[in-house]
Amino acid sequence: MIGLVALVVGLLLGLWLDPTVPGWVAPYLPIAVVAALDAVFGGVRARLDGIFDAKVFVVSFISNVLVAALIVLLGDQLGVGSQLSTAVVVVLGIRIFGNAAAIRRQLFKA
Repeated sequence: MIGLVALVVGLLLGLWLDPTVPGWVAPYLPIAVVAALDAVFGGVRARLDGIFDAKVFVVSFISNVLVAALIVLLGDQLGVGSQLSTAVVVVLGIRIFGNAAAIRRQLFKA
């Protein structure tokens, strides 16, 4: 329940304050969001499997976002940022869909 209230409050604050993203962050934000979604889907799957640990979730969430952003930053420094961005999105997308399939099987027994 606390998470749901925090989500609603965060959404309302975001709509009310209308924050802007600095230009230097813009290339890394989509990758960070996909990495965060990977951690969230992994957390939901772990919860349904009965092995959820909040500490593991928080560490996974933060490390996924940081590692994905650092890989894209490294790619930008090497001049291959778009290729590494695509690679990160593909890998995280595969993980997200794998977790989504496991969640579906768990919830719907299908």
